[in-house]
Amino acid sequence: MAMAISPGQTTNVLLTAKPFHPKANFYMSAAPYSTIRPGTFDNTTVAGILEYQKPGSPSVPSFDKDLPLSKPALPRFNDTGFVTNFTSKLRSLATPQYPAAVPRSVDKLFFFTVGLGTLPCPANTTCQGPTNKTQFAAAMNNVSLVLPSTALLQSHFTGVSRGVYGSNFPVTPLLKFNYTGAPPNNTNVAKGTKLLVLPFNTSVELVMQDTSILGFESHPLHLHGFNFFVVGQGFGNYDAVNDPAKFNLVDPVERNTVGVPAGRWVAIRFLADNPGT
Repeated sequence: MAMAISPGQTTNVLLTAKPFHPKANFYMSAAPYSTIRPGTFDNTTVAGILEYQKPGSPSVPSFDKDLPLSKPALPRFNDTGFVTNFTSKLRSLATPQYPAAVPRSVDKLFFFTVGLGTLPCPANTTCQGPTNKTQFAAAMNNVSLVLPSTALLQSHFTGVSRGVYGSNFPVTPLLKFNYTGAPPNNTNVAKGTKLLVLPFNTSVELVMQDTSILGFESHPLHLHGFNFFVVGQGFGNYDAVNDPAKFNLVDPVERNTVGVPAGRWVAIRFLADNPGT
């Protein structure tokens, strides 16, 4: 059995294995998934042993080092086809006991690009970006986060936002280009501490689009305080006219972290019913 998990993602797995045997051991291994060139990330493989414990026996592992184990075959480190096939099959139970309460209509529609851009190097320094005068910077909708000097939660409860953040995060990219095609000539991004402020109980649809500025890569996104439904995903650039018709609004998987897929887009829906930052 093989599965794909994004960084920061949690998954419950029900394992059905062979009937109990005194020396039934199962080998587990994991390796990173990355579409960037080898050598630019840690491709270490981690391994573990699952051992059956005989009922009534001590809970001390009795693993036999001489017992032959067959190492499971892992997908290639850049096997986007496997990741796509696995994630597209995930579903909610969608039963009366465990309903999939996905918003059928939405109040707010957002489109975010997710990827890397460039920023000028600080004065009197040399950077390791595309040139020695620029540095790579993570960005959403061409905005790279600047950490505030005052915590956002503190600012929220005191009602003092001036000088801490701006509530003008762009709902669509400031720089529009062929997101999965050739990178634009201008790869610079803006800097700032910008938020989107949502009224209580707003239903939200957010489409996140990977970009090709540095090369395609999967970017995990997590929402604090919320679960969301992954209602759609696809290759290339998101088509706002035709792709929504393919959304799964019946039994989409519910998560709190999703990987914005490499060279692709993903759409989520959630209800903003947990006030705060």
